[in-house]
Amino acid sequence: MAVSIAQRPAANTRLLILTFLTTLIFHHSLADVPAGAPTTEELPHRRFEYKYSFKGPHLSQKDGGIPFWIHTGNTIPSADQVRITPSLRSQKGSVWTKNKVNFEHWEAKVTFRVSGRGRMGADGLAMWFTTEQGLDGPVYGAADQWNGVGVFFDTFDNDGKKNNPAIVVVGNNGKLVYDHQNDGTTQALGTCLRDFRNKPYPVRAKITYYKKTLTVMFNAGFTPDKEDYELCTKVDNMVLPTEGFFGVSAATGGLADDHDVLSFLTFSLTEPGQQPPPPESEIPKEEKDKYQEEFQNFQQELDKKKEEFQKEHPDIQGEPIEDIYETVNDQEIRQVFEGQNRIHLEIKQLHRQLAMILDEQRRYVSVITDEVAKKGTNAESGQLDTVGQQQLGSVLATQQEVLKNLNELRNSFYESLKQIGSAQGNAGALGTYETIQHFNEIKEHLHTVKRDVEHLVQRNAQNPAEKTVKCPEVPPMPSCLSTVHFTIFIIVQSVLFFCYIMYKSQQEAAAKKFF
Repeated sequence: MAVSIAQRPAANTRLLILTFLTTLIFHHSLADVPAGAPTTEELPHRRFEYKYSFKGPHLSQKDGGIPFWIHTGNTIPSADQVRITPSLRSQKGSVWTKNKVNFEHWEAKVTFRVSGRGRMGADGLAMWFTTEQGLDGPVYGAADQWNGVGVFFDTFDNDGKKNNPAIVVVGNNGKLVYDHQNDGTTQALGTCLRDFRNKPYPVRAKITYYKKTLTVMFNAGFTPDKEDYELCTKVDNMVLPTEGFFGVSAATGGLADDHDVLSFLTFSLTEPGQQPPPPESEIPKEEKDKYQEEFQNFQQELDKKKEEFQKEHPDIQGEPIEDIYETVNDQEIRQVFEGQNRIHLEIKQLHRQLAMILDEQRRYVSVITDEVAKKGTNAESGQLDTVGQQQLGSVLATQQEVLKNLNELRNSFYESLKQIGSAQGNAGALGTYETIQHFNEIKEHLHTVKRDVEHLVQRNAQNPAEKTVKCPEVPPMPSCLSTVHFTIFIIVQSVLFFCYIMYKSQQEAAAKKFF
């Protein structure tokens, strides 16, 4: 107790110190905010720039090029991705935008894969924003001494410090030479250790340059969530050129990986309250003339094909096109007959299943009869115990319930046969030969079911008093009589429902025919 009393003043002192520091920091932060300034910063306006982006499907053209982009080296464009370098040694390649960026603030979202068979890979992949296109060079397949910024996804540990794979941000004013031996750590403006090789889902990077701040967000590709980003690094007070080219490059060395870029999406950012730059309303004259020439050539080829077709098929000229297609009435009649054929096939299948159920029921009855014959002597000598009497009572109750259900089923059969007979009479006046044949087959099947059910009723209704005396202990086996007959009842109801549908469809077809 003395220890707790001695420790209480110290705890109170620490609490007072923490409260004082919290209050001081809060007032200091309020003093830094100017009067009338908003507490939350508004998000910039984003606009998608298609001329500085690419994504699948149909990414590459027939000539192997990428719209609004150029590729060099060992780059292989395909329909859904761009393979910057294949998994071969000493390979390098790159893709660059054809036109310069004309907006100050931007955001680039890149989806890529880096995959290889080895435990380690090389060399890595880089994303660029530079004043000139670095088509070829020693820095991840691009030129050295660039003017702009490069975000490097380095997979090989050149300095031996075991700090790879890593993401490194390196800026350059066009005069610095990249430090390969130290993996650029001596020139890095920001870095983070992230593993991006052989992930189950594509890896994503979001690079944002807004108000002289470069932010790199990273999605490691562990989940299919496309927006599962985390902060990698942030570089403040960074001045980049107002115009430049976007690019992606990669290289391999003694080790090799596949470097695949699935999409590169660029967005221009505009500060809130400012007017977004107007979209480019006119395309360059050279591109316009090129498109016009392609359209004229296509139009000429189309006219030639039309003339050739008219010469080869002079009989088709002047015929109405509507005669080739079926009318609405013909289509409805065809659908009605197709529906009737499908119903007929379903009824046949139900009849086969019903026959299988009846065979199984007969097998169960024969098994029970054999057991009764085997144990009849014990039953006559009065050696029935209490458990056997209870089981016998439950069997008799089940038999009574089955008889009740079968009587109801027989009554429903009679009513169904009357309805089918009247429907068949009406169908004889309005229907076709196929419909009458369908009704005859249905009636035949129902008569067969009726005979089988009546046979079961007669077998179960024979002198229940004698069964009380002669029935021995029933062997432990599940009672399937009620379930089977309930299934028969459901099947018969389904057959009646299909018959009603056929009758209604026949009436509608006859009404459409006469009106």
